[in-house]
Amino acid sequence: MQLATIYTRALVGIQAPQVTVEVHISSGLPALSIVGLPEAAVRESKDRVRAAIINSHFEFPARKITVNLAPADLPKEGGRFDLPIALGILAASGQIPADNLSRYEFHGELALSGELRKVNGCLPAALATQNSSRILVLPACSAAEAALAGKVAVRAADSLLEICQCLHGQGSLKIPAAPKTIETDAQHTLDMADVRGQHHARRALEIAAAGGHNLLMIGPPGTGKSMLASRLPGILPPMTSQQALESASVCSISFQGFDISQWKQRPFRNPHHTASGVALVGGGSSPSPGEISLAHHGVLFLDELTEFNRHVLDVLREPLETGCITISRAARQAEFPARFQLIAAMNPCPQGYNCDGKTLCQCTPEQQKRYLGRISAPLLDRIDIHIEVPKLNKSDLEQNAQRGESSANIRTRVNHAYSTQIKRAGKSNAELSAREVEFFCKLSSQDHELLGRAMDRLKLSARAYHRILKLARTIADVAQSEHIKTAHLTEAISYRSHDRFTR
Repeated sequence: MQLATIYTRALVGIQAPQVTVEVHISSGLPALSIVGLPEAAVRESKDRVRAAIINSHFEFPARKITVNLAPADLPKEGGRFDLPIALGILAASGQIPADNLSRYEFHGELALSGELRKVNGCLPAALATQNSSRILVLPACSAAEAALAGKVAVRAADSLLEICQCLHGQGSLKIPAAPKTIETDAQHTLDMADVRGQHHARRALEIAAAGGHNLLMIGPPGTGKSMLASRLPGILPPMTSQQALESASVCSISFQGFDISQWKQRPFRNPHHTASGVALVGGGSSPSPGEISLAHHGVLFLDELTEFNRHVLDVLREPLETGCITISRAARQAEFPARFQLIAAMNPCPQGYNCDGKTLCQCTPEQQKRYLGRISAPLLDRIDIHIEVPKLNKSDLEQNAQRGESSANIRTRVNHAYSTQIKRAGKSNAELSAREVEFFCKLSSQDHELLGRAMDRLKLSARAYHRILKLARTIADVAQSEHIKTAHLTEAISYRSHDRFTR
């Protein structure tokens, strides 16, 4: 009787718990059984493993083979267990040395030819391997992603045969190089200079970028709302290494995987208004991240906000407050990060135009009220900035019209304001707690009275009170002011005027 032990990792949310693959070969009728809660893709690996071993010029044992994936109560899914199962069979049958296998962790899906194919979740696996002091062996097409973790030894292989040769001491595996960070100016081809007019909207977008605030744009079609939103990532502060790892880890475990060329670039997610609640928050029998998690440390843009189902929009309320989402199913539970910046756009009425008697719009007040009522007051309360994006003047569209300020110039001011916030509180103003707001967002007695009158007139909630203070603090930071002044507070209050739509 022979026994071999191989180490690998499963995926639970963005966590990668260790899995021990135990392979036992004994006498009996030829059979291969896999135990330890394997799902369909893992159960099917027996055929891939058999073909890969034979086509790699090894002998597949004609004996009874038992593969145990421990711990037994952790569900196993995907093709990532093909490689460790194949190596375990070869080690248990004495075809490769088993002495040094404990120094490695293996991940990879096998083709029938024995070549290795890409698997998702390599970055979380690499981050989890840091504490085990083992060498992580991955398919060559996935190893560059794992190398982003930095403090883990990663080796790349193209086939099962290449790994076996290395274990025999007949060569070495490649060391992948982590991709270099692309310069910020080269990342973003969309420039704020392309936006004509809309000075008020540009100002609001700059403040939102500086403090991480949520933004709602209201205006008729064709005024540049989507154009403005698509240029927000180009003026956001650069991602830290920790933020980049968190964002990349979420993408890595998703079905789409992580694109190395997007390293340290703010994600920009723009789901269609027909998206379901599950598409936004994530879900499935094996919970996977949704749009709000894929937008982690980036932007979630909801165009045509009122066309979304109201119940779908309301699933955003808790993640906007907590910065994470917990998906619970009968058999398992997964938690995904979801600290995103919400940017939304909508028309002022069903026909798209302001119902002010100056346009051809013929909506009744009841129709407009019902249209605006598609956005719940609790969700609107969590959006810091509400602005109107009016129709452009003809002079703004002429070819000789003056171009707006570039994204590079705006980004310089945003970075300065953001750096001030990090030095002061270690976080952006939008993330300040209630106690931190009281300490960092102090007002004079006159400004306190001004804010109190605004709350009474606009019927604002306690949440809106704190969000106005955070917003005023950001406006002061953009102006490089140490204290919040009356002008900063009044501007912050002016951005909450549309709360009355749902009152």
